[in-house]
Order: sequence, then C-alpha cells, then structure tokens
Amino acid sequence: MNLTPASHEKKTMWVVLLTAATMAVEIIYGITTNSMLLLADGIHMGSHVLAIGLSWIAYVIVRRLSSVENQKIVPEKILSLSGYSSGLILLIFAFVILAEATKRFFNPSDIQYGEAILVASIGLIINLISAYILHHRHEDSDHNIRAAYLHVLADALTSVTAILGLAVAWKWNIVWIDAVGAILSAGVIIRWSAGLLRDSGKELLK
Repeated sequence: MNLTPASHEKKTMWVVLLTAATMAVEIIYGITTNSMLLLADGIHMGSHVLAIGLSWIAYVIVRRLSSVENQKIVPEKILSLSGYSSGLILLIFAFVILAEATKRFFNPSDIQYGEAILVASIGLIINLISAYILHHRHEDSDHNIRAAYLHVLADALTSVTAILGLAVAWKWNIVWIDAVGAILSAGVIIRWSAGLLRDSGKELLK
C-alpha cells in the first residue's frame, strides 16, 4: 500500500511528540541528578526533534496548499526541500560526533558505564518504536519521510554502538573502544546523509 502525505504527516507527528517527550524527561532527569551524560543525551535528542519537526511542518504546509486553487508552488518540491534540509542537519550531526569522538580517542575521560548503558538502552527502545512508526516502502519517492526515518535510524545506530562499545570497555577496561565505535557510526551516518542529499537535490533541480 502506497502511503499518502496525509498518513506520513500523522506518523511524523507521533514521532515528534514521542521524541520530544523523551528529550524533556532526559533533560529534567539530567538536571535533577546532576548528570551531564543524561543532559547531553537529552540535548542531542533535541536536534532530532528539530529535524523531524521540520519534516512534520512540511507535510502540514503541503496539506494546506493542496486545498488552495491555482497555487503555483509544487508540493513535491516542498517535501524534497524539507528532506534536503533535514539531510544537512543529519550531516552536521555526524561531523559533530566525528569531531567529539576523535577528541575523546586522544583524551579519554572517565565514563559512568552502568548509567550510560541504561540511557543508551532507553534511547534505543524509543528509536526502534519511532522507526517502526516511520517505516515506509523502499520505492516511496517521498524524501521527507525518508529523512525523518534516517534520523531515527541514525540515533538507533549510535545507541547500539554505544551499548556494545560501553559493554566491551567496561568488561575489559578498553576506554578507546567507545570513541572508535562513535567514529564508525559517524561514517555510516555521513554515507546515509550524502545519499539523501543527492536524491532530494536531484528532485529540487528538476
């Protein structure tokens, strides 16, 4: 079944609400427990609220424009533009991870492993639920829903990498594993965002 922009709008809205609620809980809990790790993770979740929120707003605009007669704006261009913008945010996010991971590799710091694994596990569950909500057919040409989907997959990937890396580092005291895992995740995310920018960019140039 080929999903319509209206169904994509509803799915994206639910993911925005779910991600925003998780962000709020992590930031509040991070402040009350004086945990910089949880606070940083909550702020990081906020970047995804911004990007996926952009995708949702694009669907709202397209829905409203569809009811306007003789409007000259092509709805598909709006979705492609939103997908392209979201791809740029994803790319920036990947390079930030890459820079921070490189710095941590040469200057490792103490990690609260148990708490970090717990937070990463909660984040993974939230992102798997979000990915399930945003799942769409591979042949779907809607770059906007693809962008939102890639954002939650990128977050899930970083959570999986963090859980595995932290577990190995905790068991064998190999602190640099955490940084290496983050670097590998950043590389995968850069590849995803490049593909999204290429495909949505082609649509914008038509």
